[in-house]
Amino acid sequence: MKKNDPKAVCTSLKAGLKNLRAGDSRRLTTWLRSHLLQHVMPFWEKHAFDERGGILTCIDDAGKVQSTDKWLWSQWRAVWVCSRIYNTIERDPKWLEHARGVAQFCTRHGWLEREQGWALLLAQNGKALRRHESIYTDAFAVYGLGELYRATGDDETRDWATWTADAALEKLAQPYDRLPHFPYPIPPGTKPHGIPMIWSQVLAELGENLGEPRYLEAARRLSGEIFRDFYDPRSDRIIEFVQEGGGIFSGPEGAATVPGHAIEDMWFQWHVFGQTKWAEAPRDLTLRLILRHLELGWDLEKGGLLLAVDREGRDEVGWKLAESKLWWPQTEALYATLLGWQKTGDPAYLDWYEKLWTLCLDHFVDWEHGEWRQKLNRDLTPMTGVVALPVKDPFHLPRALILQIELLEAAQREQ
Repeated sequence: MKKNDPKAVCTSLKAGLKNLRAGDSRRLTTWLRSHLLQHVMPFWEKHAFDERGGILTCIDDAGKVQSTDKWLWSQWRAVWVCSRIYNTIERDPKWLEHARGVAQFCTRHGWLEREQGWALLLAQNGKALRRHESIYTDAFAVYGLGELYRATGDDETRDWATWTADAALEKLAQPYDRLPHFPYPIPPGTKPHGIPMIWSQVLAELGENLGEPRYLEAARRLSGEIFRDFYDPRSDRIIEFVQEGGGIFSGPEGAATVPGHAIEDMWFQWHVFGQTKWAEAPRDLTLRLILRHLELGWDLEKGGLLLAVDREGRDEVGWKLAESKLWWPQTEALYATLLGWQKTGDPAYLDWYEKLWTLCLDHFVDWEHGEWRQKLNRDLTPMTGVVALPVKDPFHLPRALILQIELLEAAQREQ
């Protein structure tokens, strides 16, 4: 197979998928490893790692730098990816060097003592351009630091992770609409699905990596909040905004479902169930909701997952750029459907997995530059403009590939 030969790459993947359906996952695993290490990560190694520290993520799909500003949201995500590759995919010291370098830039410049949290945006030299504006930045710091600690066992890395987590848990004890929540405003008197979603997952991983029951207990509590308050049994979907105490929020945001977000959260929660040893966890519901949100979000006319849909089926959705087709919902669905198939054996998951890969190969994979295109319009043509942050992150795509490889290789070891 020639490198960057789209036809050969597609043929190889299709052969791997055929073998997977027949019960042999080895060829697909090899393909996924090649795609991660020879197509996706070389883009970042070529264009993004900055000799002044950190990683440049304000770049376009061709790798051209648009700004040297550094969003810590993206920095900490890169720490997780490089650490995880080192921990489970390829024990090459360069991945640990990348992860440490980015983390050191963040810890040297990004922690804000007054706010007890991380800056949102730094200049290339580390000067804070925007201060603590997002509880999600803190979540990704915990995520990256926990995985880096797993790789190094370094006490200072552990300390940064626990300082961040403990400060965040104090913040999370107050009403969510008081929390810094860039880039998504929280309507007064409501709470967003995203906060318990991300924090349940990162605290569960941290608790597992550090052997700390208090983080596992917090993760279990936040996971329970998702199914208690954000799952609407009447419409059988996850809602993005509800009233602070639970219950339907009447504003347009209160009818919005983000299918990719719900699918991502359902695999999050599957992991949380195992990490927290939650015996009564709603496992069947969680896996079924993966299929449910694929059905809700799939564009029958054009193909691909829409960014957001309305509970009542209205054209006006309370979510920005609802009809766009972004890369991240498709990548999250790839891992979630493979997980569903591995856990249930239901061919419906595998059908979706193949359908998603076909769409991604045809429209998202960037055969010329490497990596994937990040943003498409509803008609699957390239999209310009900013959706949330003005970045191209090394995160959703490499993470999805990493997790697929881990899942398949774990199953192979059990055979």
